[in-house]
Amino acid sequence: MAYVDFISPIHNKTKRDYLARVNEYPKAEAITIAKRYDRDYWDGDRKFGYGGFRYDGRWMKVVQAIVQHYGIKPGDKILDVGCGKGFLLHDFTEVVPGAEIQGIDISEYAIDNAQEEIKPFLQTGNAIALPFEDKSFDLVVSINTIHNLYCYDVVKALKEIERVGRRHKYIVVESYRNEQEKVNMMYWVLTGECFFAPQEWEWFFNLAGYSGDHSFIYFE
Repeated sequence: MAYVDFISPIHNKTKRDYLARVNEYPKAEAITIAKRYDRDYWDGDRKFGYGGFRYDGRWMKVVQAIVQHYGIKPGDKILDVGCGKGFLLHDFTEVVPGAEIQGIDISEYAIDNAQEEIKPFLQTGNAIALPFEDKSFDLVVSINTIHNLYCYDVVKALKEIERVGRRHKYIVVESYRNEQEKVNMMYWVLTGECFFAPQEWEWFFNLAGYSGDHSFIYFE
């Protein structure tokens, strides 16, 4: 298990007004709306989520780095747990023509509004019970998803990722290194259930027997 960071350059490009997040609209109500994972979360007002989740190619460099790092090649099978609208998987098919993709997400809205060319490879479902056989995938990725589960389900999801992956696994979760980052994360995050420091996440990884790689994003 190694720390490998492909995500920070994208995450750090977004400017966030943490105080506005909690002062301009009732945060509890915004959280309630966001956790429906419907249009409001993906394509509604920014206070409820993404504020318009549209393909813009930003994930291409991330995919290129992942492919190079893990040596992904045509014919390899890739699973994205928490795939949203499937933008990451779309870019995998562009970077590695012939790769076989699968995506799963709890949001019916996201799957219904995925790009048409990859929609047949996506399905709704939960990370704690992946509908795939043991060791089905050469690469399993899960970016900004596992922290949306309660801690007991975090362990289940990590075990499921470990179970269905036969080679490489890579997950990204939110974390904090100091009290300011912790406060910023609590101010900003809408769907998260786990607010853990890195050493706590590593404890969960070990508890679940997760052998893949990981990285953290921080709210600086």
